[in-house]
Amino acid sequence: MSEGYAARRIAALAYDRAIRGKGPLDESLAAAPGFDALEPRDRAFARLLAATAVRRTGQTQAALDTFLNKPLPDDAHMARALLQTGAAQLIWLGTAAHAAVSATVGLAKEDPATARFAGLFNAILRKIDQQGAPIARGTPPSANLPDWLAASWRAAYGTDRTEAIAAACAREPTLDLSLRDPASAAHWAEALGAESLPGGSLRKRSIGDLTALPGYEDGAWWAQDAGAALPARLLCVTPGERVLDLCAAPGGKTLQLAASGADVTALDASPKRLKRLSANLARTDLSADIIATNGRTWRSEAQYDAILLDAPCTATGTLRRRPDAAWTKQAGDAASLMPIQDDLAATAVTALRPGGRLVICTCSLQPEEGEDWLARSLAAHPGLTTDPVRPEELPGLEAAILPSGAVRLTPDMWSEQGGIDGFFIARLHKAAA
Repeated sequence: MSEGYAARRIAALAYDRAIRGKGPLDESLAAAPGFDALEPRDRAFARLLAATAVRRTGQTQAALDTFLNKPLPDDAHMARALLQTGAAQLIWLGTAAHAAVSATVGLAKEDPATARFAGLFNAILRKIDQQGAPIARGTPPSANLPDWLAASWRAAYGTDRTEAIAAACAREPTLDLSLRDPASAAHWAEALGAESLPGGSLRKRSIGDLTALPGYEDGAWWAQDAGAALPARLLCVTPGERVLDLCAAPGGKTLQLAASGADVTALDASPKRLKRLSANLARTDLSADIIATNGRTWRSEAQYDAILLDAPCTATGTLRRRPDAAWTKQAGDAASLMPIQDDLAATAVTALRPGGRLVICTCSLQPEEGEDWLARSLAAHPGLTTDPVRPEELPGLEAAILPSGAVRLTPDMWSEQGGIDGFFIARLHKAAA
């Protein structure tokens, strides 16, 4: 196969699966024939191309539509994927025109299902190379979202904020790290070429191979978005406290709690995901008791001083890192997850000792899974009250604190530093007996 064809074909296959909601992008890449045989550099290019094409799909399509006399047939899935990834190389990745155009045309000719489009691809992509970028970049970023998601964000945040969030989601994410020993931040920032963020996370502007970075083998740090690190910090645990991480896998928050010196129990319904948590505990030389069970029905014989509940959700706040998540969800998914979130909150309240602390959070931008969930929880459990987050607890993110004292992070925050994942976080207190 010609140079660069394999990576581009795999990227197109993964793009097609992701955009049609057939599976997560990383899983689609890993399962694609020939992916494991690629050189590391080509694997990285395949993932970058597929992720960029998904992140920018609407803006790229706007440029393509300008030059297409008529849309491709509805069932021409691979042809559409090849054209999208070919155009994405030209508009967003700066790939040389001869490489992007010739590879896309060559790939089309290899398959009878796409060969009839080869001439069209050549003509359209040459126009994209000359005129496509201004059209794509001038198209509102919300064009990259499914219609239902863009509409829901406009209703929740307004048009301008939705465009800012969508623009943040379209950019390549940063690599954020949480430290086993926060006091070592200066050392690891220098060793890793990272910047220290307010709150204690470290940030590298490019991701690369985690396992090759200094400190990985020693377990000095783990990858965790700065937004995802906030719920555990806001739980404010102290050494010796009995703490429950409910819905713990894959374990970043468990590691934070264990590193604080707390006596941690990590519970999750997925044994497979808990294996990853166990591996991370071993790598970082931290410990936690692990329970594989359904948190909706589990009842604890003991009570906990503090509980962290990161509930299952639509994950619409994580599109910077998982652009495919927008396409694997549907308009009714948030509503279908509400009973799960409410049941887990009931479990947490029951397991929490009187006078204890509870942080509930989701990596979602949907109000049903955030502000509305908080209101439902307070109504269902009269012994709970909100423990407002204080501005000094969120340096640089004070604007994320709502009048209720809860926290609403959106990806457009910290835009100069590279953005942050979207989260809803609320800290609650259970009345003393």
